[in-house]
Amino acid sequence: MTSTASGYSPLLRTPGAAAFFLTAAVGRVGIAMTGLGLVWLLHARTGSYGTAGLATAGFALAEALIGPHVARLIDRFGQTHVLPFCLLAHGAAIAGVLASSTPTAAIAAATCAGAAIPQFGALSAARWAHLLCERRADELPTAFSLESLANATAFLLGPVLVTALGAVGDTTLASTIAAVLIIGGGAALATQRRTEPPPAREHVERATPADRTDRAAHARPGRALPRPTFLLLAALNLAIGLYFGTMGVSVSAFAVEHEMPGAAAPIMAASSLSGLLSGWLYGLRRHRAPAHRQLVVATAWLTATGLLLPLAPSAIWLGAAVVVTEAAVPPTLVLLNVLTEKAVHPTALTQAFTWNNSASAAGSALAASLAGRVADGPGASAALALAPAAGFVLLGLALSLSFAARVSAAGSNTRRESGSGGRTAA
Repeated sequence: MTSTASGYSPLLRTPGAAAFFLTAAVGRVGIAMTGLGLVWLLHARTGSYGTAGLATAGFALAEALIGPHVARLIDRFGQTHVLPFCLLAHGAAIAGVLASSTPTAAIAAATCAGAAIPQFGALSAARWAHLLCERRADELPTAFSLESLANATAFLLGPVLVTALGAVGDTTLASTIAAVLIIGGGAALATQRRTEPPPAREHVERATPADRTDRAAHARPGRALPRPTFLLLAALNLAIGLYFGTMGVSVSAFAVEHEMPGAAAPIMAASSLSGLLSGWLYGLRRHRAPAHRQLVVATAWLTATGLLLPLAPSAIWLGAAVVVTEAAVPPTLVLLNVLTEKAVHPTALTQAFTWNNSASAAGSALAASLAGRVADGPGASAALALAPAAGFVLLGLALSLSFAARVSAAGSNTRRESGSGGRTAA
């Protein structure tokens, strides 16, 4: 299953890699703070969770729907050309939230902030792909594991910092810090031209005569995305989002139902730590099995262990089941990124990663709503049963992707053998 140890140090010693990774990581902490920061800020100002919820929903919806189109511009014109405009627009929108005098203005400004927020995960992943894809492609899973660790760490630190500041009444400071981290990290990233993926226009100029027939796809990167493999990968990201949304609501409902509301936080913290450890261990080694086969194994693990969740009789047992199940999530996310990098042309990679994030966010929102309704009706254990249901969807899609990969490989081998035979006969 695995070969020689790899580790993260060789990646971070790659010229320019540590700089873009760390600046993107700083920006990610700001993103992790922003949504919750808006809730604290607007509730403190208006006294209404409804207004705060609408602003946060507008922010998230705009990020999910507009983000891929901004990423398309980045693919076409380059990170250093598009990022400054995103940062200016985001900073202005956050300033609008802070200066707003009515709920409507605050909601509108928050929505604009979501539309302009940079997708640091996609930007950083695209840089890793650019640096490694030619001679060090076998290190991409390790690089994407590093990205997964950075993301998980950001979403551990960010909400804690916001909550601590909100609890002492510094809600404006929390949103300001979030914006400073986003703008500072983004500005630092925009100055790093050495590791920037070349924009689509440069791909056209560098294309060989044999590639000129693909000129339209080079020039308009978004056209390359609506293909069966990418759509299947987007569906897989939506399915993992279903799992995320289910767990966020169902664990809290279970703790309240068993009259242990304080148990929800430790369970989710243990879940996050399990994911961090799993992602770190996965990235330490290079795996010989094809990525599509590894994905089947990871989703099978998530599905099988997820069946334990609705059977948990107590919070302690639920915590143990969640820890075991969560171990499958980081490898799954890493493999989805690896497969996306293989399936999509480099000129559309940032957009592809961003669409994957949007699909996951959509799945999470859908599952959270459904899990809440089920928890209010049949109960928390029934809501937890939605997690293995999402796992079965994941497993089915992973098997379909693996089958398609095997068919494609067999077809390629047949064409290669036919071509070789034809040359021999000639």
